[in-house]
Amino acid sequence: MGIGRSYSLDRVSRFVHPAGDRHAEMLPQERPPRRPSDLNTLHPTIWPTTASRSGGAVTIGGVDVRDLAKQYGTPLYVVDEEDVRSRCRDFRAAFGGGDVHYAGKAFLCKEVVRWIDDEGLGLDVCSGGELAVALSVGFPAARITLHGNNKSPAELDRALAAGVGRIVIDSFEEIARLGAAAARRGVRPKVLIRVTTGVEAHTHEFIATAHDDQKFGLSLGSGAAAEAVRRVLELPQLQLVGLHSHIGSQIVDTAGFEVAARRLAVLLVEIKDEHGLVLPELDLGGGFGIAYTEADEAPDIKVIADGLREIVAKVCANAGLPVPRLTVEPGRAIIGPGGVTLYEVGTVKDVEGLRTYVSVDGGMSDNVRTALYGADYTARVASRVSEAAPMLSRIVGKHCESGDIVVRDHWLPGDLAAGDLLAVAATGAYCRSLASNYNYLPKPAVVAVKDGASRLIVRGETEEDLLRGQL
Repeated sequence: MGIGRSYSLDRVSRFVHPAGDRHAEMLPQERPPRRPSDLNTLHPTIWPTTASRSGGAVTIGGVDVRDLAKQYGTPLYVVDEEDVRSRCRDFRAAFGGGDVHYAGKAFLCKEVVRWIDDEGLGLDVCSGGELAVALSVGFPAARITLHGNNKSPAELDRALAAGVGRIVIDSFEEIARLGAAAARRGVRPKVLIRVTTGVEAHTHEFIATAHDDQKFGLSLGSGAAAEAVRRVLELPQLQLVGLHSHIGSQIVDTAGFEVAARRLAVLLVEIKDEHGLVLPELDLGGGFGIAYTEADEAPDIKVIADGLREIVAKVCANAGLPVPRLTVEPGRAIIGPGGVTLYEVGTVKDVEGLRTYVSVDGGMSDNVRTALYGADYTARVASRVSEAAPMLSRIVGKHCESGDIVVRDHWLPGDLAAGDLLAVAATGAYCRSLASNYNYLPKPAVVAVKDGASRLIVRGETEEDLLRGQL
């Protein structure tokens, strides 16, 4: 599947274009989304918990988006604090008796770390920079897990100095590297081995992470994972406590997890038989999906949690093993739905027979997911309601790039005009964290809203910031 198609690769769905439609010159075998009956409704599975309309304008956390745009400018990332916190609590309740670690790569800043800490979650980091953010606000190091396929000696040493709770081993080289670093510091870190289970997650190839032909983990099928266990157990400086697996992202059911758990159970039995060791922990990773459009499923996390616990209990019983402590790593499912990006419309250009191009004041520099793997989104005019007939639109950015697309095909009101505010839902995950300065656009600010008030949690960049590092 190539990038640049008119269907969502997040959903892996295809559209067939009906004969006679006025948009028949679009790409063959594809068609736009179904024409909606209402362009003003905020679907509750897509928009933040507190999102509503008041006086026609969208409000989030009790704050009018027009006021946010006026105070902080656009583009602007808006995060509903109560939405994020409530999802933390939902995960903790659903996975009671296990551990929930927030995957910081989805979006991390000091304030979000404070929320995660307040709600009692652990934290996954995958770089020295993410670790630095966590430590800067006093997040308990014992609740941090360090990931990464190429951790540097400096990153490993810093993790050991901080006393992080778990380090996930991703290669043979890392075993030796970490063992040497631990010996120098006189510590014995707890480690998990990341196992590539060969599960083909039903998602885009760029966010599927458990098949053998990719950079993460140690292959179960080739015997590399079993060999990694042997090498770790040969080093008294390392304490092997469990196995780790991550099958991919935007997963909406337990089928893939079940296959992965069964395969991991085979390795757990082999470890017990060969080494007389029963590992007490099993980390099945994250990747829990969210709804980006009305066509997407919004999985019930309690149903997912109950299913995962049942799967692990069943495979362990069949293998004659005690049930290990289960860990999961949600990122997108916690921060994604609570995030909205605000844009101001700049130009509206009708391309007769195809669609209308709506240009906004951001683009692929603040949301690269559409260009990167065909992600789909839902957008609404946020500054007012409209009863105008819908027009098929493509929301695009201001970058000098034809692939600079925010929402590929979407129905927007036919009276859309320059100066209107557009809100794009479910942008809390992997938008600000993947943001760039392409074409020297400053990265937008991040604002938290709650109980009718807003506050800046990440300052937006200025042109001065862009020039600061240049000589």
